[in-house]
Amino acid sequence: MLTHKQIWSAIDALAAKNRLSPSGLAKLAGLDPTTFNKSKRDAPNGKLRWPSTESISKVLTATGASLEEFLELIGGRGLHIKARLVPLVGMAQAGSSGFFTDAGFPAGAGWDEIPFPEIADEHVYALEIAGDSMLPVYRDGDRILVSPEASLRRGDRVVVKTTAGEVMAKQLARQTAQKIELKSLNPAYEDREFPVADIAFMHRIIWASQ
Repeated sequence: MLTHKQIWSAIDALAAKNRLSPSGLAKLAGLDPTTFNKSKRDAPNGKLRWPSTESISKVLTATGASLEEFLELIGGRGLHIKARLVPLVGMAQAGSSGFFTDAGFPAGAGWDEIPFPEIADEHVYALEIAGDSMLPVYRDGDRILVSPEASLRRGDRVVVKTTAGEVMAKQLARQTAQKIELKSLNPAYEDREFPVADIAFMHRIIWASQ
């Protein structure tokens, strides 16, 4: 199990490896310079604050470090982080029958697998982006990690599959008992709106390989 201290220590180690302070690492990744400040790691009420998967993804991209290298920094001196194999399929394939159960969980044959640190959702899966419809957020070849069990709220990036078999990555703009409104990540594409009855499932994106 990953700990709060391990994650933050790995970020500090990544900064030091690149001859940067935590603040400098944040700026290099295009984040607020205070994102990784020690004062941001604990709330005034004593609750632990964790870095977001998006911020980690951005610093990996900015430094050119791989996820495996970051896991090594988390592990430190010989500590091995438990990993699991996550099912991976292309975004276009995901619209075909046989890849998901009626409940929206990954199932059947045809999935590849990628290693990823152990996380709580046993049904987590990965999709590989194809094309430019999700630019500038997700590029062709990026991999996104998707959690069927994660709670959803307005503003979350989500993967949606319709009952017609269309699969898309969007931002959840609004959800009511009757309809779901989705904002396109690429401004060149129109926003979408669906009756709830037309949605097979909607799952939250929790990590991207960018």
